[in-house]
Parts: sequence; C-alpha cells; structure tokens
Amino acid sequence: MKKISIIGAGMTGSTAAHWIAERELADIVLLDVVEGMPQGKSLDLTQAMPIIGKDAEVVGTNDYAATKGSDIIIITAGLARKPGMSRDDLLKTNAEIVGKAATETLKYSPDAIFIVLTNPLDTMAYLAMKKTGLPRERVIGQAGILDSARMRAFVAMETGVSVENINCYVLGGHGDEMVPLTRHSNVAGIPLRDYLPADKLEAIVNRTRKGGGEIVNLLKTGSAYYAPSMACVQMADAILKDKKLIVPCATYMNGEYGLNDMYFGVPVMLGAGGMERIIEYKFDAEEKAMFEKSAASVKETHEALKSLVTL
Repeated sequence: MKKISIIGAGMTGSTAAHWIAERELADIVLLDVVEGMPQGKSLDLTQAMPIIGKDAEVVGTNDYAATKGSDIIIITAGLARKPGMSRDDLLKTNAEIVGKAATETLKYSPDAIFIVLTNPLDTMAYLAMKKTGLPRERVIGQAGILDSARMRAFVAMETGVSVENINCYVLGGHGDEMVPLTRHSNVAGIPLRDYLPADKLEAIVNRTRKGGGEIVNLLKTGSAYYAPSMACVQMADAILKDKKLIVPCATYMNGEYGLNDMYFGVPVMLGAGGMERIIEYKFDAEEKAMFEKSAASVKETHEALKSLVTL
C-alpha cells in the first residue's frame, strides 16, 4: 500500500484522511502539533474501517519521524481564514508553519511529491519549493480543482443539469482575481457563454471568485474543508495511479504563459512524476487581461513573502 502523510489534522486534513481511507487509496499518517488530536481522529477513523470493509491504516502522531517513506505529503497546516481576513493576512504566520512542515517531512521522505493547500496558496507552494529545493514537478498547489468544482456546482444549481455534464476551468491565483474561463467551460460541449444568459453567467463567475469567503462568512468559525480536501485527494489519486489527469493546479512557472519565478494556477498533467506537463490555452484579449491582472496580484504576495522570509 502507498503512504500519504497529511500535515495538519484540522478539519481539512482529517477530512482528506477520511476520503483517502474510504477509497483505500493509501495508508495514512495524520500529523499535528496538538497532542492527542491527530491520535484521536485517527483512532476514530480506524474504527470506521471495519464498517465500510476497507483496510487502510490510519496513524495519528505529533512526530515527523512517523511520516518516513511517504509517497505523497499533503500540507494543510496553518491558520484558517476568519471573517474579514484576506488570504494574504495569513502570510507570515503560515509561512513559518509551511516552511517547517516541508523541510521536516523531506528529511524522512526524500522522494515524496508535495501537495500544498495552505493559504495564501500560490505563495505557500512557492515557499515549499524554495525551502525544500525540490524540482517544480514535485511541489504542486491545490486551488484550481476546487475553484473549478465550485463553478461547476453553481452552474449545475442554475441549469438543473448533472454535474457530470458540466466542465469548468478556473485558472489564475487562488483569490478574488481568479480567472474563470467561460469560453472554454461548457455544458455537454455547449460553451457556457451560449448556454446561459450573460447576467446569469456573470453572477456565477462572481460567486465562484468569492466561493471561499461565502463559506467563511456562513461558518463564522472556520473555512471550507469538504471540497478543498477532496480536491487534494483527486490530485493524490492521479499521481499514485499515474493517470495523466489534466486539471488546473498551482505550479512553478518557467516562461509558460509569459510568467517566471512564481506559482500560478494553470492546467497541468498529473502522473507518477507529479506535475508532468503544463498545458497552454490560447486566450482572447479579455481572458489575457484577466490572467495578467491575477498574475500581478499573486506576484505581489510572492514579493511580500520575500520581504518577510529568507528563501
């Protein structure tokens, strides 16, 4: 059985463990700094396995040594957004948490592929790559799958069509400047722009951009965890099964789309090597302008990180 270690046993980390165990995708180590919490959640999840007839092993720990030999490391550790907080407000605190999580796990799993979920997402993925010194193929940020799923859910709610017939592609930074590609998104092959009236489509785009904030404001004491954790699991599944799945992820840009030395959400192919290829769309003028605006916003957070942390 493959091994996945999840750093951060809060709602997102423990829910990711739940999805992974339920699918019998890998054995799991759930690590957190809070004593007893990952152990308790792991024991509870272990006791659910006989009921669903799965044999995934789930171990809770406060010790990085337990993550030894992991195939994939999922980093969810960090402060969640509270109402009124932007993702960038989290920058300094989460940089310290993610930096430690990445370097400590690498000591025990030098061949692992890293999936980063902590906000501000693109910048934390950049930090993890710089701190570990790993090639870009092995440090990937989860964002576009979640944002695209939110958009697909809203389109399904509006149209009454099965989510299986709805394909949406959201690129760019994981924030309010994300880039929903309405021209490339479709319902059973019919472009969204042709399927929905312009005002309805604009409302869906705006709701997608604020999708995380909407949930933060409703919950009042935390942020989303079901969909973000499932998005990480889809990435892990594609890597472990060498699926060659094309999904939007935050990846290190090396000239693609005209961007350099930054993490940004673009379509990538996920397989056994991690991020195996970047797929480049051809943009019209409006899409290009949105894409560049989002890139400028993400670049700003990268620069803010560099002023706070030694990379």
